[in-house]
Amino acid sequence: MRLRGVRGSRNVEDRRGMRIGRGGARSLGVFGLLAVLAIGYFTGIDVTPLVEEPVASGQPYVPTPQEEQAAEFASRVLATTEEVWSAHFRDEFGADYMPPVMVLFSGVTQSPCGGASGATGPFYCPVDRKAYLDLDFFATLSNRLGAGGDFAAAYVIAHEVAHHVQNQVGILEQVDQARRQSSQADANALTVRLELQADCLAGVWAASVGDLMERGDLEEALNAANMIGDDHLQRQAGRVPRPHTFTHGTSAQRAGWFQRGYDAQRIEACDTFNAARL
Repeated sequence: MRLRGVRGSRNVEDRRGMRIGRGGARSLGVFGLLAVLAIGYFTGIDVTPLVEEPVASGQPYVPTPQEEQAAEFASRVLATTEEVWSAHFRDEFGADYMPPVMVLFSGVTQSPCGGASGATGPFYCPVDRKAYLDLDFFATLSNRLGAGGDFAAAYVIAHEVAHHVQNQVGILEQVDQARRQSSQADANALTVRLELQADCLAGVWAASVGDLMERGDLEEALNAANMIGDDHLQRQAGRVPRPHTFTHGTSAQRAGWFQRGYDAQRIEACDTFNAARL
């Protein structure tokens, strides 16, 4: 992805070098880790008291060159989403787009939606309208999940910002209310449609930044979508895929809806809730 010359976003909150105090982040088993790495959003409120403080008094945090490069990359990708969705909101809704804040953290942090750690993967919290990203996840995405490439990482950011788009237009609230009144299986099915819509919106973003894309970038994003499908992750965890437990969609569905958004280049093409087939 060609980001040289692209400005960085001002909507970045840098919490790197902060550690969590009393309470801590929840630990996850192997299957839980892989499931959450499917990338998504949290709506529940965690009342566990979490306090952030410097890593050590008098010892400033010094990021590695690789981490600084990743932070700059994330900031520039976020800036492209701001331009893309500002244009789409104006053209398709006649409304202003209010961009989210991206929180960069190292190790662990807190959010109104619960404790966050590198193990939870990137997520969007609709309560504070912030996307949370541990930069180490990019290495996890490439080395552990088999989804390498800068555009695969950009797709992850675009997916989280897509949840903010859903939040701004009221979709997250509607789905959350419906999930609370549904059985677990039906709630999961609603979440799948929500996540696939975010993948489709990420595809709309990708098409809108086509002049920044390089050869192979589209394939990187599609491969990432395939690598984080529920069926693939469950197989990776040594389990037989169980569709009623899916919360993000199969590999084929995730890649398919990303491609659909990329081809259509319109928000209206991403109506997964009225689609007869996913």
